[in-house]
Amino acid sequence: MVSAPARYLVFFQYFGTKYSGVMETSNDQSVIGVQNYLEKAAQSLKPVVPIKFRISSRTDTGVHALCNSAHFDIQRAPGKPAFNEKQLIYSLNYHLKPEPIRILNVYRVTNSFHARHSALSRTYIYRLLIGCAHFSEIPVFERDLCWAPGGGYLNVPAMRDAAQFLLGTHDFSTFRSLNSETAFQSPVRTILQADIQPSSGFLSHHYEH
Repeated sequence: MVSAPARYLVFFQYFGTKYSGVMETSNDQSVIGVQNYLEKAAQSLKPVVPIKFRISSRTDTGVHALCNSAHFDIQRAPGKPAFNEKQLIYSLNYHLKPEPIRILNVYRVTNSFHARHSALSRTYIYRLLIGCAHFSEIPVFERDLCWAPGGGYLNVPAMRDAAQFLLGTHDFSTFRSLNSETAFQSPVRTILQADIQPSSGFLSHHYEH
C-alpha cells in the first residue's frame, strides 16, 4: 500500500532572462520554462508518481521573480516518511545549482491548499532607468533588470496621478493578449496599491516568505 501524498508550499526566485517564462513548456523547444527545471530537480526525490508544480503567479519570457510560489505533492514509497522542509530545500537547490533558480523556503501544508487559488495578493515591480540615451548605455549590472526609456525625464507627479485611475476593481481585457487559456479566465482584477518611487537603483527586499 502506497503512502498518502504530502503537499508542500514552496517559495522560489529566478533570474528569468534565459527562460520562456515560469510555466512549463515542451522540452523540445530551444528555450523552456522555469517549471521544467523545478520538476526535473524534484524527480531526484524519487517520488512514486512524477511531481507537478502548481505555480501561483505566471511570468512571461525574460521576467524575473524575487519571490514566486507554488505547491506540489510528493508520494513516497511504502514505509518512507514524508520529507521535512529542510531536506527539500537542500535537495532541490543542490539539483538547481547550474540554473539561476533558488528555493527560498518550503512549508508543509494541508491538501486543501492551492498556491494559485489561496494567494491573497501579488506584487509587481517595474524598473525604469533614467539618463541613458540608448539601451547600449545601460550599466552592465543593470542589464535585463530595467527598461531605459528615451528622453531622460519622467514626470513623476503626473505618473502618480495617472496611477490612481488604476486603483480598484476593473476589467483589464484590453491589457492582455488572447491565447487558448485567457478565454476561460476572468479579466476582472482589483489593484490595491500603485506607487511610483524614485530609487537609488538598489532593489530592497520586496518579498516575504
